Amino acid sequence: MESKAKVKRVFKMKQSKNADGCLRIGIFSNGFCPMNGAKLPVVPVIDRDDEYGTRKAKDASFEKAILVTPANNSELCVIQPMRSLTVDEYAKAFKSFLDHSTEHQCMDQFNKKELPGIITSLGNGKSAINVLGVGSGTGEQDLKMIRIIQAMHPGTFIKNEVIEPNPQHILSYKDAVRNSFDLKNVSFTWHQLTSMEYEKQAKEQKIQKKYDFIHLIQMLYRVEDTASTIRFFHSCLDCYAKLLIIILSGNSGWASIWKKYRHCLPPTDSGHYITADDIEVVLKRMELTYQVYDFPSAWDITECFIDGDTTGGHTLDFLTGTKDFMNTAPQDLKQSLLQALRQPECSTKKDGRIIFRNDLSMIVVHS
Repeated sequence: MESKAKVKRVFKMKQSKNADGCLRIGIFSNGFCPMNGAKLPVVPVIDRDDEYGTRKAKDASFEKAILVTPANNSELCVIQPMRSLTVDEYAKAFKSFLDHSTEHQCMDQFNKKELPGIITSLGNGKSAINVLGVGSGTGEQDLKMIRIIQAMHPGTFIKNEVIEPNPQHILSYKDAVRNSFDLKNVSFTWHQLTSMEYEKQAKEQKIQKKYDFIHLIQMLYRVEDTASTIRFFHSCLDCYAKLLIIILSGNSGWASIWKKYRHCLPPTDSGHYITADDIEVVLKRMELTYQVYDFPSAWDITECFIDGDTTGGHTLDFLTGTKDFMNTAPQDLKQSLLQALRQPECSTKKDGRIIFRNDLSMIVVHS
């Protein structure tokens, strides 16, 4: 899908700070979740997220199967409990998402239209440019950006380091490098660590290497303290360096769904549901200069409205972070979610297909 015109927002550091950075999260119009009936509190957006622990306690009912009496009273039926996706299940749902969305095409548009201008000043004439990818996965996006850096800085050596906890992803990344014969004057170093482990290791060893370009692509959902993570990696920037954060837009359909249903779903592995709006709160508090580039992305979710459809099942699993949501979610919750997905704030209808708004924000933070 061809990208429409982006919206670019430029912010420079100010002396004034935002207020308390809190927001009230709603589930339905009356503010109650049908799963636990609890009125939702005001919670901090980013700086401190105690939500995960409290949700685990509140959502203990998810650990038990539900006994239901059939209409004919013949026997008791057992409905499997809702639970979050395992790593393997998430990978399968994510692949289905990539196959039916323009996520990567959206990033390609950014790389083509904006990234060359952003990286022009990297290294400030040094003989080597130091790049750090955090949560790089299999390296597909990393290698695209490295090629653009090469094109903008011909002959300059690139030292590329990678932080990635999944060993299978690292193996795939290494295979991609071995099969990329055009990557000249580039060295690769992989750290099989989470971003939090890397940060802890760097602080314990009192070693803080400086980088010219650091990118955090779709990974801040999985850190324990978003503000601390951004603060740490920003401190790793050298002069004239850039920190790139790619994350879901606050105007995306995800933002609407998360605000309504986050407390009705099993806890994720981190419990964080954040968008670019939340990241901007952090950056303004840190008084950093940054630009935001918004690019539209689409996801065809038509099949999730077809009962029993395999692709539709993967779609709902990825949307909710729930294993087999189509068959384990209470009927009221399922119907309400499907109805919400059809609303204009979540999706549009095109040629009889339901297209979910998967819009991305690319945030470029200056050193």
